[in-house]
Amino acid sequence: MREHAPIDARTQRPGDTSPMSHDQQHPNSNTPELPTATAQLNHTVVYATDRHLSAEFLAAVLELKVGAPFGPFLPVDLGNGVTLDYYEFRDGPIQSQHYAFLVPDTRFDAMIARLEALGVTYYADPSHTEPGRTNDLFGGHGAYFADPDGHNMEIMTRPYARP
Repeated sequence: MREHAPIDARTQRPGDTSPMSHDQQHPNSNTPELPTATAQLNHTVVYATDRHLSAEFLAAVLELKVGAPFGPFLPVDLGNGVTLDYYEFRDGPIQSQHYAFLVPDTRFDAMIARLEALGVTYYADPSHTEPGRTNDLFGGHGAYFADPDGHNMEIMTRPYARP
């Protein structure tokens, strides 16, 4: 398994409009409550060959907005205090990751319609063997699809039942 090089947040990439320093606040830092009893995910980096293309793709499917560049990152705010910070990585292949999004029942069909309009095949299973189908796991609906860099994205309307 190939590992990506560490990210240097001071690095200015072509298209970056805002330098980033260690005393600068993350765009998601205006969360009213700071955690007191548990750890909460605040953001994660998503490697992409074209951060704009990948961020705009996911934002279009999930009906979200792409934020302003933050140093070398391009954030997509998920609306729950978490951002996906897209980072361009052009020094080798992108290692596929899995990202699962819990979405409202009322928006699931519209997301599938947007995938179809974009010409993106969706699947009922994570191995992508059941094209054009959705699943009904845990009493809800779900589907998997690849983003422009091959990350395995999942939309689901019910969380997995955990033992």
